[in-house]
Amino acid sequence: MYSLKDTSFESNSRIKMNFNGGDLSSDAGLLLLNEFNSKMGFNDVIKQQFRTNDSACSRIHKDGDNLLQVIYQIQSAYFEDDCADELTTDPIFTTLLEKEALASQPTLSRFYNRMDGTTLGQFESINRELRRRVYICKPPEMMLFDLDSTLLETYGNQEGEGYNYHYGSHGYHPLICYDGLSGDLLKATLRKGEVYTSNGVCDFIQPLFDEFLNEHPKTELYLRGDSGFAIPELYTQCETNGTTYAIRLKSNAILNKLSDELDWELAEKTRENTIDYAVVYGEFYFQASTWEYPRRVVCKIEKPYGQITHMKTYIVTNMELKPVEVIRFYCNRGRMENFVKEGKNGFDFSAVSSHSKTVNANRFQVHTLAYNLFNWFRRIALPKALRKLTVGTIRMKLIKIAVRLVKSAGYKIFKLCSSCPYKKEFFMTLENIRGLKPQLE
Repeated sequence: MYSLKDTSFESNSRIKMNFNGGDLSSDAGLLLLNEFNSKMGFNDVIKQQFRTNDSACSRIHKDGDNLLQVIYQIQSAYFEDDCADELTTDPIFTTLLEKEALASQPTLSRFYNRMDGTTLGQFESINRELRRRVYICKPPEMMLFDLDSTLLETYGNQEGEGYNYHYGSHGYHPLICYDGLSGDLLKATLRKGEVYTSNGVCDFIQPLFDEFLNEHPKTELYLRGDSGFAIPELYTQCETNGTTYAIRLKSNAILNKLSDELDWELAEKTRENTIDYAVVYGEFYFQASTWEYPRRVVCKIEKPYGQITHMKTYIVTNMELKPVEVIRFYCNRGRMENFVKEGKNGFDFSAVSSHSKTVNANRFQVHTLAYNLFNWFRRIALPKALRKLTVGTIRMKLIKIAVRLVKSAGYKIFKLCSSCPYKKEFFMTLENIRGLKPQLE
């Protein structure tokens, strides 16, 4: 009754409204994401390779469809499982998933709870296959493994959570590796909250070394990491796998003594001017007690503006660049902080709300997969002017577009908002997708 009857507003009696506008959605841009996934064969890979340990003989909502539904929800910023109940008959979602109604929140919760260690392995295989298809379309000239860890806060008695002294908070402490050039999340694993930064890093990174050495032998490999990854096992592993690395060392008395000459050089340089910024670079060979042999250490000593004290940075490396170039290479890893922030704010990496650590580890993988699919879409399909934008900005410009569904003669026609200011970019994206030539087999 209320949907048919026009309702007037007291503020202006000439304005009337009703709920008889037809099948509407606010996420027309998902049509582009689905077109990209279909062109690259991503949807087929997910449906074929992802299976939970399900004892049911048959289900209306199958595992692959559930996973795609959750991915599209995350990419549209519907992060909570409850959002599925509000999107039940959304014309965009139901069309993309070829369903009359979406899986409900209870169905998705049971879907997550069926995930186990086997599905964790499936996520790794899926990411590797999807990455292979992306690199066929856009091969990497070099691969920069940026290692880091972060904290995913927890708010209850969750399995595996712990107090992390570095972050001063309770949560999980995942290990992550991005491509520092493209922002691709190459690998991520959920760890207990109290473990140290480098815990398990060698076993974590070796499959990536193997993948790129075997499938992309001409690609140069580089690795960066902060002082949390300053362990000799990682240096040796990089050298064994032909990987160039730059890893920061914590300052100590021995390193400070070896850099005394540079310290005096900076002191002489600033004797007449103790206000302005000044810096010197140098290098030396150093062998810690746990190292098999000496390694090159690049040093940067700087005096900040308006300060008297000197700041020292030490980088252990097998690079042959000049010290200033090595320091610049290492400092560029600050970009990865933006990637981590994008994952947390734009794709809700912290959605680890289950009691089970295994289920939370799978939830984390779902969100990282949604991040990667969107990042590949951004850098391969979007016009150049939009590729450097954050996911939030891209959502506002290309995803959150009002649309009305009209059914006619067996067709579904989506009529997008006439006043959309990004029509040109929408069609440019569609043309870019049509121009892709992936190798699906």
